[in-house]
Amino acid sequence: LGDMYYFGLGTTQDYNEAFKWYEKAALQDNASGQTKLGNMYRLGRGTTQDDNEAFKWYEKAALQEDASSQYWLGLMYYLGIGTTQDYKEAFKWYEKAALQDDASGQTKLGNMYRLGLGTTKDYKEAFKWYEKAAIQGDAFGQIELGNMYFFGLGTTQDYKEAFKWYEKAALQEDASSQYWIALLYKLGYGTKIDYTESFKWSEKSANQGNIDAILLLANNYYFGDGVKQNKMKAKQLYKKACEQGNKDS
Repeated sequence: LGDMYYFGLGTTQDYNEAFKWYEKAALQDNASGQTKLGNMYRLGRGTTQDDNEAFKWYEKAALQEDASSQYWLGLMYYLGIGTTQDYKEAFKWYEKAALQDDASGQTKLGNMYRLGLGTTKDYKEAFKWYEKAAIQGDAFGQIELGNMYFFGLGTTQDYKEAFKWYEKAALQEDASSQYWIALLYKLGYGTKIDYTESFKWSEKSANQGNIDAILLLANNYYFGDGVKQNKMKAKQLYKKACEQGNKDS
């Protein structure tokens, strides 16, 4: 019933009513209800925003093996929201979520291994978990897997594989991946040089505010790569990149 009110299915959307029914389920130790109640507190929907309450309910659900709450509990420990920052606890809960095939948890666990936070740095483990998340379609896992292939971290350097995974994330509108696809088309890494495609993807990424893509798009306009040369447009984009903090512009 909480979901019906939350999404407005068969009734008028009403976060206050959704909160009420999620709370009733949560108080009966229903793990899904506890997770959703945590979400309501985290987002401030149907109630006052309260990170401490969100943490409390995520923890209750996580202890019942709810993978989504295990992920959120890990994130709250990682960021120090609603609790004291603790990378070891973050790692523990990300791992629990990841082992239940939660894609977001797998990507975050990969991050912990890559950065050596809460655990020993291990690129091979990072690669393993990124791959699991990427195969499930997680865009963040896909871009991180692309990075691992591009830089040869935890695996053999392979630009074609890097391109493949960047492209999958780019098609999910991930701005960073769109920039990388544009750059690889520009340089001919993992694919043939294609200035038209490079322009297309740099424009998509730039429109989402990616600073590096704005600079690349400016270069495309300046040199007429994949688009009619327009130095005035290039100048405007260089200025925009500079204003947003790109020192190379």
